[in-house]
Amino acid sequence: MKKIVVFGGGSGLSQLLKGLKLFPVEITAVVSVADNGSSTGKLRREFHIPAVGDVSKVMLSMANIDDDLRDLMNYRFKESKDLKNHSIKNLLLTALLDLKGNFDGALPVLGKILDLKGEVLPLTNDNVNLIGYTETGKKVFGEVMISKCQEKIKKVGYDHKFTVNPKVLEKIREADLIVFSMGSLLTSIIPNLIDKSVVTEIKKSSADKMYICNLFTQPNETDGFTVSDHINELEKYLGKNTINVVVANDEAMSSALAAKYANKEQKDPVILDGENLKAKKIKIISDKLYLVEDNFYRHDALKVGYLIFSHLMDK
Repeated sequence: MKKIVVFGGGSGLSQLLKGLKLFPVEITAVVSVADNGSSTGKLRREFHIPAVGDVSKVMLSMANIDDDLRDLMNYRFKESKDLKNHSIKNLLLTALLDLKGNFDGALPVLGKILDLKGEVLPLTNDNVNLIGYTETGKKVFGEVMISKCQEKIKKVGYDHKFTVNPKVLEKIREADLIVFSMGSLLTSIIPNLIDKSVVTEIKKSSADKMYICNLFTQPNETDGFTVSDHINELEKYLGKNTINVVVANDEAMSSALAAKYANKEQKDPVILDGENLKAKKIKIISDKLYLVEDNFYRHDALKVGYLIFSHLMDK
């Protein structure tokens, strides 16, 4: 069975895996553990642990469970003063970290409960935070503040050195395809690419390196970015000419919902600039990749999964 390693975090990676897990491939999802917001941030401060939110969300997207158990895992307490906004899956993973001491011991137990299709690996077992550096030299501490920063973030790093999960490096070496998921470049994808040992293994791999491009730009992060601009940003960390395949949307969005994205959220559809990508010798896999769910544009998880699988089989 072909092996795929996917880098990402949070909602983007979860959406991708919902479709990809339906195909006969061996999936390893590598997730950043630097989130410091909402429920995750509270648990980190109280228990001095790495972020559990993105890991538990990604695991749930790869689970083979019924709707009742899925609803239970996603349930958040609303009335309790102490438990307000904490989800069951975050509390469960926090309890397992307390019992087992680290992710290496905790995740296999949660994986059994969820009947996981594939494997989820945190980038590190260490308790780390992101640091953003603006174009004016200002330091911005933590993922939440980076996301809210009104200045352009020039680069991101970590607040201290850490040890990369050795299983991540092993899985990269075994991969038949390496995928960088859609999602926030600064806070979901790039945090996995800051450590040089990870980048070295990615560069050494003979596997194709594929980027699944975002549907929309993100304010103060990728304003005005085309598909090739997203790749250029990733390659500031990966090195030039690392990514050789891109999956991108080629269908126009002209609805009232798209106008709402532009007017209220300052998000614009990402333009597929094919000539620039061809000049970089990047293979383009394009299609209508979006659908509308709950009045939001989302990637069509099944179609994206199919396109990834088809490329892998063609190889």
